Amino acid sequence: MPAPPSAGTALPALGRDHIVSLAKLVVDYALQPIVEINTGYVYGYEALMRGVDRLGLDTPIALLDLAAQSNVLVPLEQMLHARAIAKFASLPDAAGKKLFINLDGRALAAGHQILGSVGKVLESKRIPASTLCFELSERFDNDAEPTFGAMVGTLRTMGGRLAIDDFGLGVSELKLLCDHGIDYIKIDGHFIRDMARSQRKRLLVTTIANLAHVLGIRVIAEGVETEAEYIACREAGCDLVQGWFVARPTCEISELLSTYPHVVTARAKHRRDRKTDELLIRNQMAALPAVAIDAELPAVFELFRKAPQETFFPVVDDAGEPRGIIHERDLKQYIYMPFGRDLLTNRAYQRRISSFVTACPIVDIATDAEHILEVFANAHGSDGVIVTENLKYIGVLSTAALLSVINDKKIQQAQDQNPLTELPGNLSITDFVAVAALDADVRRHFCYFDFDDFKPFNDRYGFPHGDRAISLFATLMRRLLGGPGVLLGHVGGDDFFAGFRDHDPALLRTTLAELLEEFRREARKLYGPEDQRLGFITGRDRDGRSRRFDLLRCSVAVLELSPGTMTSDLDQIHAVMAQAKSQAKHEPSATAWRVFAA
Repeated sequence: MPAPPSAGTALPALGRDHIVSLAKLVVDYALQPIVEINTGYVYGYEALMRGVDRLGLDTPIALLDLAAQSNVLVPLEQMLHARAIAKFASLPDAAGKKLFINLDGRALAAGHQILGSVGKVLESKRIPASTLCFELSERFDNDAEPTFGAMVGTLRTMGGRLAIDDFGLGVSELKLLCDHGIDYIKIDGHFIRDMARSQRKRLLVTTIANLAHVLGIRVIAEGVETEAEYIACREAGCDLVQGWFVARPTCEISELLSTYPHVVTARAKHRRDRKTDELLIRNQMAALPAVAIDAELPAVFELFRKAPQETFFPVVDDAGEPRGIIHERDLKQYIYMPFGRDLLTNRAYQRRISSFVTACPIVDIATDAEHILEVFANAHGSDGVIVTENLKYIGVLSTAALLSVINDKKIQQAQDQNPLTELPGNLSITDFVAVAALDADVRRHFCYFDFDDFKPFNDRYGFPHGDRAISLFATLMRRLLGGPGVLLGHVGGDDFFAGFRDHDPALLRTTLAELLEEFRREARKLYGPEDQRLGFITGRDRDGRSRRFDLLRCSVAVLELSPGTMTSDLDQIHAVMAQAKSQAKHEPSATAWRVFAA
């Protein structure tokens, strides 16, 4: 047997009879990690073909096209799949990971033949079939192949999965989503590129993610190259990411990691606090027992017997990831018909748990409650929502439980409202800042107000007078600052907040100056005649020393986020604001204006 050519050797021109054998000499596979968006933990790998340049071809697609023209596409696909699986099997931590490999739509007519050969390779490598996910290229109308539905059924019975690659560019994507059990959609990099700066792209990706989650489908963002794109994908609801921001494809197994710490760091730096919703969801969630996808049907009958009040149970794969639900109503016809159970347990009948799995909406535990309600509302006839953490099943939210979560959250929001000023409190303010800071399409302003020398005034005139000053400022805020795209809030005590979206900076400067001046003028009237005449009061500072204090005024720190600026780093925002608030107290205008630099 001749030795394979070295890496730099070009091979002779391809002949029809030698495409597969020559490709076998040079083709290798690079693996690119696909990671969980919240943890950076590797969920799986996409196998990407390398080495076709040594065949005189520009791209892997060119090799597939040539094989199709030469009627050797099926044996080529079989060889390529075997090589990709072998590469994956060499990973030291392959257990529990997924392998995504491409399947050319032109080979679907021989789908059962391809599945048979893949099954043998998986078995020889001792890799569970649930590890495998075929990516369907949308270069062709996959659904036009008459045997496609039967092939999907066979793949399901094996335990394998199906993904739509390059979602958004294809010819039959919505048909596939509607008619077949798709497990993943991979949003094409065109829609991810510069997504942080494009409201249209963010809206589109968010809509796709919402639709997918209603159908129980996971969303993978392809081609994520920057931290800003990663954050935008996370905020849009994507479950998994791959791209150069995470790691480039590599043929070297030693270069692959099990977790990518910089993803975790980026998430921590750009976190958005959703702990309140998460606690409410955990309190209402029911941890129903899960059924393993490869379990025997009698085990399901036993679950329903032990819990007659339940109408369904979640179904999970060997990694604990939900595949859908199995519903009692779908088994009743077999349970109550003569010999029905015997028929189901007959291996020759080929009816397994996978045959009865139906889609169910899936959400992550970190999803905010309103979004979960939106997903559920769009899933007509759903029995509930499956909840996951790091993509693993942890429980189910029923209709009643979800409504309880929403009700409890509204109660908490009402409790957050300040009783004196009736303005929203810290929860609403934090949420406004977190959301607005990610909207890079418009100019945003965050204004933090703080009374100067309020404590001496309170000490001299008492808390009722202090409350009058606070109520006065809230009234002036409503009159001068209120309007569309504005949130007015009361942080607490003598601290206030105003947030603006798409507001003219020059007009805002004028309005803020008017607010500060009117408050200074009206607050003066809260002092006694002698103090008004003197223009100051005598009191003790925080160290207990007696000194003079000017009459009340309010200072404001303004943080401007220009169009194109996007961040979820609330700690950085607060740090900049703290410096600006300190500066404002020493400015003659009582105003400090900063432009945020991410």
